[in-house]
Amino acid sequence: MLVAIFSEQESQAAYLLRKHDVSRLDVVNFISHGMVKGSEADNSYSDSINIAYQNEEAISVEERMDSFTTNLNQLSKAGKVDPLIGRQLELERTIQVLCRRRKNNPLLVGESVVGKTAIAEGLAWRIIQNDIPEVMKDCTIYALDIGSLLAGTKYRGDFEKRFKALLNVLKKDEKSILFIDEIHTIIGAGAASGGQVDAANLIKPLLSSGLIRVIGSTTYQEFSHIFEKDRALARRFQKIDIVEPSDDETVQIINGLRAKYEAHHNVRYSPKAIKAAVDLSVKYITDRHLPDKAIDVIDEAGARTRLMPQNRRKKIIGVQEIESVVSLIARIPEKTISSSDKERLKNLDNRLKLLVFGQEQAIQTLSEAIKMNRAGLGSDHRPIGAFLFAGPIGVGKTEVTVQLAKALDIKLLRFDMSEYMEHHTVSRLIGAPPGYVGFDQGGLLTDAVIKHPYSVVLLDEIEKAHSDVFNLLLQVMDNGTLTDNNGRKADFRNVVLVMTTNAGVQETQRKSIGFTEQDNSTDALSEIKRIFAPEFRNRLDGIIWFNGLTPEVIAQVIAQVIDKFIVELQAQLDEKGVSIEISNAARQWLCAKGYDKAMGARPMARVIQDNLKKPLANELLFGQLSHGGAVKIDLNKKTQKLTYHFEGMHKTKPENAII
Repeated sequence: MLVAIFSEQESQAAYLLRKHDVSRLDVVNFISHGMVKGSEADNSYSDSINIAYQNEEAISVEERMDSFTTNLNQLSKAGKVDPLIGRQLELERTIQVLCRRRKNNPLLVGESVVGKTAIAEGLAWRIIQNDIPEVMKDCTIYALDIGSLLAGTKYRGDFEKRFKALLNVLKKDEKSILFIDEIHTIIGAGAASGGQVDAANLIKPLLSSGLIRVIGSTTYQEFSHIFEKDRALARRFQKIDIVEPSDDETVQIINGLRAKYEAHHNVRYSPKAIKAAVDLSVKYITDRHLPDKAIDVIDEAGARTRLMPQNRRKKIIGVQEIESVVSLIARIPEKTISSSDKERLKNLDNRLKLLVFGQEQAIQTLSEAIKMNRAGLGSDHRPIGAFLFAGPIGVGKTEVTVQLAKALDIKLLRFDMSEYMEHHTVSRLIGAPPGYVGFDQGGLLTDAVIKHPYSVVLLDEIEKAHSDVFNLLLQVMDNGTLTDNNGRKADFRNVVLVMTTNAGVQETQRKSIGFTEQDNSTDALSEIKRIFAPEFRNRLDGIIWFNGLTPEVIAQVIAQVIDKFIVELQAQLDEKGVSIEISNAARQWLCAKGYDKAMGARPMARVIQDNLKKPLANELLFGQLSHGGAVKIDLNKKTQKLTYHFEGMHKTKPENAII
């Protein structure tokens, strides 16, 4: 209100304020900053602005470079920069571009942590070591600090003045080279809202004329999305691709850096440990790149050993310590990585056969695929195994998969394909495309595999899925990867892919016409060929048919299933202080009622509920078992019905009870 009074020049209030030498600016300063006219704070505020501008102009060349850049040559002299190992072709190409007359600006483009910054640091190190061509001798590489350059630029023109002064210093020194890491950040840096003058536009004239030399680095994603869109800036640079080093090159890099890590952690690395760090990181750490992930493994192995108690600390880090670190980083069981766990793999098929009866062929095929992969004879670009389990309901298709995950001690990822029957539901597996609801949330299948890269993926009742699901699985079975809507790649190379189907079951169970029984076993395979396309079937490691169970196997399976249900029931009754005892005759009766030729052992849960749980419920709530007790269940051979004998525990009154 007080500020608005000054807009009415003819008012009495405005006349009175002017008479007492109060201006509109004085009122604004008091409201905004609490400054009284003529006070020391007001004078110091004005003086600080003037001093800031004077200091900005009075900064020397050395101070300006030290404030906004980092001298990589000095860091190399101080031993704070690691030497560059390998990368000779990329380094020579960088030097070659720097020696051009015009557009002498190399742009290092590659995935993150593959060594782009290391090339600039390595170039500075070679300059210090005098291991450089004559034309590049005495050059100094400065790394630009964009944050320091922008810090404190509160007013329009501050950033432009500061950056132009820095460029003038570089322009006068022909031996100076500016290195800009993450160079895409200069586009828009320092620009006012709606303005076009930013760091990129300020530096463009000097880049094309060759007055200054700039080394830039960025990733492929930022290069295509940000940097390349500014055509005028991109054409002033010469792109140099920095690819991920090979396994052998990474071993050489780590051997060159080993002394620094050994001195830091006070340990030693065996040659086998370094080789294992590279091999295991390539196989299990799939979301990052060499050499960074292999260096991280040996660094963390050293840190982990250093933190152990003195009596357990090892002086030499071996393969076992590397395996432990990789299992932590990749989130997979250590025994999965360990090469010494051969006994568990040797007995894998026997362990599964003890848990799943009557399906020796399926178990043998699965265990052979696991062993072949662990022996290093499997494909490096495909899943461990891709199988189609076909057969009647309730014969153990899902159970084999569940027990396999338990035997390997890895995660089981189960997807019911009946939820993906429509075209629009397929996007739930890999994520909705941009513009649709939930496009930023990722896919259920891809997110699960990214979170658990070593797992068993079970696609139940695959024949019910939409045809587009089969097209996605073609990529998984062929290349071992699946890309989600955000461009992230889910790695399926350490996944056992199992698909179950009931296709062809009706054909095998079709009754014959006449007195002779016909063999319909080949009809099931014909039905599977009709439903699944040839390109899908050819990418499978095997189509395994689960046969119907024989009477002997059925007896074993049903006995095991009923024992499982009775144990679960006893665990529930233990909480209520009730024990249960079932006679052998009653068990046999439950086995007969709980198995159906068409449904397998699936009806057992309903039989237990109707014949055991329901009669017990009334007694537990209102009858003799309300305070605990015991129940004996037997079979009446005449009526062929179960009989129940309840013995309740009556609640006794305490001796000191008041009646």
